[in-house]
Parts: sequence; structure tokens; C-alpha cells
Amino acid sequence: MPAEKRDLYKVLGVARDAEADALKKAYRKLARRHHPDVNPGDKAAEEKFKEISEAYDVLSDAAKRRNYDEFGEVSLQGGFDAEQARRAREAFGARFGGGAEGGPQFGGGEPFEFGDLDDLLGRFGFGGRGGGGRAASLRGSDLQAQLELDFLEAAKGGEKRLTLQLAGEDGRLRSQTLTVRIPPGVADGGRIRLRGKGAPGLGGGPPGDLWATVRVRPHPVFRREGRNLIVDVPLTIVEAIRGAKIEVPTLDGRATLTVPPGTDSGQKLRLRGKGIAAPGGGVLGDLYVVVQIRVPKQLDADALEKLDALAGAGPEDPRKELFR
Repeated sequence: MPAEKRDLYKVLGVARDAEADALKKAYRKLARRHHPDVNPGDKAAEEKFKEISEAYDVLSDAAKRRNYDEFGEVSLQGGFDAEQARRAREAFGARFGGGAEGGPQFGGGEPFEFGDLDDLLGRFGFGGRGGGGRAASLRGSDLQAQLELDFLEAAKGGEKRLTLQLAGEDGRLRSQTLTVRIPPGVADGGRIRLRGKGAPGLGGGPPGDLWATVRVRPHPVFRREGRNLIVDVPLTIVEAIRGAKIEVPTLDGRATLTVPPGTDSGQKLRLRGKGIAAPGGGVLGDLYVVVQIRVPKQLDADALEKLDALAGAGPEDPRKELFR
């Protein structure tokens, strides 16, 4: 029986489309649990810690993760060359798809023999031709694409059309338009997996997947921190001193916020549940309103006189703590 192949995503307990933050969180949790310092003399915990570390080393590196998603565990072997693996896959397709006259050539013009094929398929984790003289099937490669979203599209989710330029059998470029389901709360740099939308399989093998990397355009008002939203809201001096009820923008329109008396510039006020959903669902984040007190630039003599009276009513020195 061949050894069971590891699934690095299962090692960390995350989905295959997990974002970087989710990977880091899962790794830290498992690493704390199985760290040798926490489990002195426990060989099983030590081996588990090594496995967790190796999995995170691969999945936290964009290039390593891309190769692992495309080729599996064989991509982790020393000296693995992704481009060479792709050429091998193309050569295999030519061998069974009716290549050029005289048979396909591989690697410096060497004939591509069946014995070499079995060895090559085994090296790259695609399996041999099997018994009964049947040709081996080969899963199609995964494809990468970039998907640009508006800030609100990423926050709210929905559907987006993605047009790809793919090479046909005759070598000419052709376009294919797909409908991508956007999960609510997807972040910039997140990846969306479209199963079976990658390159076609060879020898009867299944197609690969399409991985769409999300790029979110910034919003002119909102900023995002995880599931929370940040928005800067100006206040007048009077509103800051006396308190007020003001309207603030949210993803769903306007909301009323109570500003307490004596609010300072830079202070954060929270509106619960007005943030962004996690891609996997769950409780909404919050909206944090950052107060920015606006100072009037021009005042008449009467207003300045009133300000002088206000200054006299507040004898507290705001800088006294600096000189303690």
C-alpha cells in the first residue's frame, strides 16, 4: 500500500481557500498546544510540532503554496522544478493526444519512452499507467486569475463576471467568461476557488481548479481592519464639548450616533454590528467612528470674546501631566 499523502491544509485544520490571517491564527494555536517546551519528553508532540511548522512554512509562502496547490506534496521535494513539471505534463498530453510526427520529444530532444513516462508520472505524483495496459489519467493544472472588486462588492458579496483569455488547441487565444460567487467579507489578497474551471485533464483526467486572487479597490470613506470598519467623522467644537446626536455613514446607509459631552479629537466611538461579515459567516464586525474636531478658521470679534470667556471657565492645564 502506498503511504498516505499529507494534506497540509488538514494539518493546520483550515480550508484550502483560507486567507493568510486564518493560516497564522491556526498555526499559532496548534504550535502553542504541541510546542516541545509545553510537552517535555513527549515525542509525539514534538513530531506534531514539526509537522505543523512544515505545513505553515509552505502555506504561508505564496510561491510554495501555489506549487503545492498545483502539484501536491511532490512539490515539497528537494530540487522540485515547477516549470519542468509543467513541461512534463505537456509532454504527457502530447504523447496521448497525438503529438508531432515521429513521437514527442522531451528534455533536449530525448525520445519520451513509456518507461520514462511511468517514472516521470510517479515522480510528479500523477500515478503510472496502471495494469491492463491502460493509459494513466492526469488532472488538469490549476489556473490563476486576478479579480478586482469594489470595496462594497467585497464587503457585501454577490456575483462578479470574470473573463479569461485561454489558449485553444490551435494555439490561438480565446475568451471565456465565468460567473464568480463572491463570499461576503472577502479581503484584499483572499483567494476564491472555482472547482473544475482550470485546465482540462489529460487521458480522461478531471480538470483543475481556477484560483481567483481578490484585489479590493480602496473606499474614499471607509477603511477596513479585519471585520471592523473605520471612518473619520468631523465634529464642531460645540458638538465635542456639549455632545450631540449626529448621522454617520455605514455600509447600509446612514445611522445615528450619540456623541457624549467632552469628546476628544481622535476618540473612537463604536456602532456594534455595522462592520463586515467573516467570509465563512458569523457575527458582523463593528464600525468605529474616529472623531476629528474641526477648528473654525475665521472668527469675528464677538466669537473671539466668547472663546476668551470659555477659556477662563476651564482653568485646567491640559499639558500639566507632561511635566510631572
